[in-house]
Amino acid sequence: MDRLLDIFRALGDPTRLRIFALLRRMELSVGELAQVLGQSQPRVSRHVRILADAGLTTRRREGSWVFLALAEDPRNEPLLAAIEQVSGDWAEEDAARLAQVRAERAEAAARYFEARAEEWDAIRSLYVPEQQVESAMTEMLCSAPVGRLVDLGTGTGRMLEVFGVGATRALGVDRSPEMLRLARAKLSDAVPSAELRQGDLTALPLSDAIADTVILHQVLHFVTQPGAALAEAARLVADGGRMLIVDFAPHEKEELRTRDAHQRLGFSDQQIAGWLQGGGLDLVQVKELEGGELTVKLWLAERPSLRRKEAA
Repeated sequence: MDRLLDIFRALGDPTRLRIFALLRRMELSVGELAQVLGQSQPRVSRHVRILADAGLTTRRREGSWVFLALAEDPRNEPLLAAIEQVSGDWAEEDAARLAQVRAERAEAAARYFEARAEEWDAIRSLYVPEQQVESAMTEMLCSAPVGRLVDLGTGTGRMLEVFGVGATRALGVDRSPEMLRLARAKLSDAVPSAELRQGDLTALPLSDAIADTVILHQVLHFVTQPGAALAEAARLVADGGRMLIVDFAPHEKEELRTRDAHQRLGFSDQQIAGWLQGGGLDLVQVKELEGGELTVKLWLAERPSLRRKEAA
């Protein structure tokens, strides 16, 4: 009864009702909500706190930004359905302003990539085209459903864009708030249900065994402690789940350390297999893609299911 009363009190204000409805469409920062609602950020923050206290929304900080999302509670669905049925002109007006926020995100992303186009092209020219890499990834993952997907070091969200559509849940984690803002711009239309969180690969803000598929795409060579990062990533893999790592084979392009902040100059199969084994995962498939100065490697690992363990 108390929970029910808290919910109705929280939604008994027009602004909070609008916030609740907006968050069904996409995750938004307090600043973006203030822009859509035409209210000050302090005022919106007070409303957000009331919704969070009632268990209707969640808040998390990314640098100086605070992002809001609907709480993962099946009891929210009937509320959202009821709001959808009785909403009037205010919902259409809010949706139009939200579209403007999305457009501004996309414009910011376009400016970022335009300013860095030469840098991206210089690195990509060193190895096989991304289309070939993504095709190989798809082939390696096609034997089972993606299920609950976690993309670590998600960057601009490309892996969520490729594999998130077929996932039951899609979650990306990155350390950079700037990259996460770019990912939101890209995914707001392609995979609007995707979740994005800020976090360090060696101390992830995620629970154990929450993923059926974990992807680390071209991120491990940026990590100072790749073994610790893989151990933390392995923690997320559920019983019978998989992890796909995409990175470079060992190379000697030392300039990538200073020019592009690479911490490691590629990885051997033995290194990857050892780290995976330490995390309780079996390396089951390795693929090599040549075609440039750098060789791309794909390592697929699995956590043996309890049933298979018992049979053995």
